[in-house]
Amino acid sequence: MNFEKVEKDKYTLITTNAEKLDSTNAPELKAELVVINKNGVNNIVIDLSKTKYCDSSGLSAVLVANRLCKNSGGMFILCGLQASVSKLISISQLDKVLTIVPTAEEAEKHLSMSEIEKGLDEE
Repeated sequence: MNFEKVEKDKYTLITTNAEKLDSTNAPELKAELVVINKNGVNNIVIDLSKTKYCDSSGLSAVLVANRLCKNSGGMFILCGLQASVSKLISISQLDKVLTIVPTAEEAEKHLSMSEIEKGLDEE
C-alpha cells in the first residue's frame, strides 16, 4: 500500500510509504484526499518522510490537499520533507504557499495552536 491513513481527533494523517510520489501513485493520493475531505475532515497532514522523489503529479496532489482544506475552512500541513523534495517545493515556490513543518508531531502542535488562535478570535 502506497499510503497509510490515520484518523486523529482534529485531523487525518496520511503517511506515504512510496519512495516516489509521481504519476503512478499521485492519482491514488488525490482520490484518497477527496474522500477524506468529503467525509468532513478539514485538517489534513501529509508526512513525506519516506518519499525521496516527487514530480509534478505529486505536487499536484499536494496542491489538491491544500485547496480542499482551505475551501472547507481547515488547514493542510506538509511534513517530513526529504532534501530533494524540499528543493523541488522551493524551486516551484510552493514553500510560500504551503504550511511545512519538520515532523508529524510538530504538525499536530501547529494544528493545536491554530485551533487555540481560532477560539481566541471568536471571543
